[in-house]
Amino acid sequence: MTVETDGGDATVALSANGTTIAETAESQDTDAAADRDADAEKGAVTEDANDAEEALIEEGEIAGDYLEQLLDVLDFDGDIDLDVEGDRAVVSIDGGRDLSKLVGRRGEVLDALQELTRLAVQQATGVRSRLMLDVAGWRAKRREELSSLGEAAARRVLESGEPESLAAMTPFERKIVHDAVAEIDGVASESEGVEPNRHVVVLPS
Repeated sequence: MTVETDGGDATVALSANGTTIAETAESQDTDAAADRDADAEKGAVTEDANDAEEALIEEGEIAGDYLEQLLDVLDFDGDIDLDVEGDRAVVSIDGGRDLSKLVGRRGEVLDALQELTRLAVQQATGVRSRLMLDVAGWRAKRREELSSLGEAAARRVLESGEPESLAAMTPFERKIVHDAVAEIDGVASESEGVEPNRHVVVLPS
């Protein structure tokens, strides 16, 4: 509708709720701009995520090529699988004979091989790699064992109220135990000692 001013020579168009058409249009423009900004932000986040995943896939491919050449030199057989888990590339070697030799005692050879592979990736990309390497499912099995160990220790401490020290472990092993203990209320864990004798202590929280 329209309303006349006191002078009778001007009109102002109103929308149904009493705001002017100009105000309504301005509000709609603002909403549309906000929507465009939100869409652009979502697009940027998606693009960043895609770029990060592509970078991890590239890491895995570089690591796979390096390990394939290494297996040939060492005369080992094995199938190389590439994957991405969270924020790291994961490379697994399975299906070959004598792969336990690439694991070593308590995974020492595997840890060294993983570090060599990370360095090979870094040399190719210029970026420090956090790639995880597993051989014959050793890390996956070890993760299950350590999770059970941490949970059992936590429940003993919860019942007794006394701290309990576990055996010396690698950083990879300690993290798994810490994660397992963190799942149980009433207990906590911390690392003590100096490498290679650094170990987890589970204690009441």
